[in-house]
Parts: sequence; structure tokens; C-alpha cells
Amino acid sequence: MRAINQAERNILREQFIPDHLFLYVSKGQVSFFDGNEMYTYGPGDSCIARRNHLVKFILNSTTEDFEPVLFCFDEEFLRQFQQKYQNKAVNFLSERAIIKVAKSALIDSFIQSIKPYHKGVMELDAAFEDIKYEELMIILLRSQPELADIFFNFDTPQKINLEAYMNRNFRFNVSLERFALLTGRSLSAFKRDFSSVFKESPSRWLVRRRLQEAHILVQNQGRKPSEIYLELGFESLSHFSVAFKKEFGIAPTSLLTHK
Repeated sequence: MRAINQAERNILREQFIPDHLFLYVSKGQVSFFDGNEMYTYGPGDSCIARRNHLVKFILNSTTEDFEPVLFCFDEEFLRQFQQKYQNKAVNFLSERAIIKVAKSALIDSFIQSIKPYHKGVMELDAAFEDIKYEELMIILLRSQPELADIFFNFDTPQKINLEAYMNRNFRFNVSLERFALLTGRSLSAFKRDFSSVFKESPSRWLVRRRLQEAHILVQNQGRKPSEIYLELGFESLSHFSVAFKKEFGIAPTSLLTHK
């Protein structure tokens, strides 16, 4: 199981989700942004973060005050579970990266039941790990049968509308190889289709689109460059400031000064 690094308070961090992840918030609050919507979860809430999706997350409390319980369902476990219990898909369609799990006494009781075996955020006593993973999956499918369509869909991402996807996800600082995978293309096909749709290279378009969004956030909303550069996919404030000045001829802080 792969641990997730905790984010510092008030800083959006990016996460590519390689396997389905169950999150239960025992204490504190966390928010996720999937390119369309912001989702916030507090004590007693739980959700599924879907594999092959991008999210940004932010802690709304200090790391010391945030206590998550995480279960990572990899493909091997899911295939074995499906074969053992003969689960079938039930035609649930959703493009959301984060699926809210309805509150239930079963889930609350399950969380209480793992405490004696819980050694960390994503670590259980090895003797009980398989049993507890199966138990949680049974509870989730009994409470929300439609989740079978998510858990037992082992297809690779299909070729999707490139323009809509990129306009929704340009804020994510991931490689072109990752964007190609998530849009159902090889890297060469992604670059070719991208140039056909946007009439410029992916790298150039991503920088320009992020800078356009930055201009709006600074000028119209009074956001500080130090608050938004990570949010918009830039790796450093200096890189953001240099790129902004090259694109618009002024430093981003000048827009704040002139307001």
C-alpha cells in the first residue's frame, strides 16, 4: 500500500490516484478539487477517490489535528474479490474523481472495529489485513451497490474529448505522458491531437492557459501570486513571476498595486 503525504495547511497539493482509495475522516477536515468542484469532508465523512484521476487536496486543519483512515484497493485485490463473491456491475455512470460514501452505522462500526489492529494511516496488523479489506468492501457494496461499477471496471482510460478534458484539468502539474494516459492516447497521439485542437504545443498552451487564469485571479479577485502559483500548476513562485511578466509585460504584483 502506498502512503499519501500529508499536506501543509492551506496549500493545495496534487495527487494522481493510481488505485481506488477509501478515506474516512476521524478528525479534522479536508477538501478536494477535481477540476470541476470542491468537496469538503469532516469527522464521520467518507468517500472513494477513484483510480486514474487527478485531484488537488487541502487540509482545513493542522496535520496534527487531521486523522484519516485510508484503505487502498489495488486491482489484484479487486479481481480476487470479484471472483470470490461474483459481483456484477450495475450501470453507474459518473465522471467525478471523488464519490461520497453515504454515512451508515455499518461504516462507523467498522472504523471502530479496526482500532485494535490499526498501526498507522494505511497500515493494519498483517494477520487481519485481508479480512478487514474484504469486510470493508462488503459493507460498501451493500450500502451502495452502484460502487461495483467503479471498483470492478478494470478498463484503461478510453479516448475522450481532449478539449473539454484539458480545459477542466489545466491546473494540474502532471507530465504530458500522464495527460496522454488519462485521455486514452499514446504520447505521440496526444501531441498530434492536441496540436490539431489547440493549434499549439501542449507545453506552451498549458503555460499560457495557467497564466490567463492567474491574471483573472490577481486582477479580479485580488489573489496574491504566492497564494495561487501552486494552485495553477507552477512549481515555484519565481518561475510563475518570470512567466507572467514575459506573457503580459508586467509583474503579477503590479496588478495588485494598481487596483
